[in-house]
Amino acid sequence: MLKGKFLSSYRSSKGNTVFRYEVSGKDEDVQTYKDVQGDKLRVDETSGKPIWFTTRFAGNTADIIIVGKDADRRAIADMSAFEQAASLAKQFGGDLGQELAKKAAEQLLGGNHQQPVVEQTAAEPPF
Repeated sequence: MLKGKFLSSYRSSKGNTVFRYEVSGKDEDVQTYKDVQGDKLRVDETSGKPIWFTTRFAGNTADIIIVGKDADRRAIADMSAFEQAASLAKQFGGDLGQELAKKAAEQLLGGNHQQPVVEQTAAEPPF
């Protein structure tokens, strides 16, 4: 299984946002990725790890899969969990669907990012 770790994004010359992911995994899986990328393979100068580019954000971490056959093989993000969450939210709709979507998004994007509770104290009047 290949894993992608989000590194950064940039705007291409065509105006598209491109997301960069560092690719890691078992040696044989990384080699397969390198073979699939061929002359399009890019490697991070600092870590030496291969980089995967996509115009679709796949989260801070992503499972990367190889699809297609022969010359049509390519690396894509496995978006199964996102598709499942979208299907559930659509099936149930309304308040339940909204809550399902909210919880799924929290899990898929790295946890619950609730704002910390700040205690307010009574302030002295300024006069």
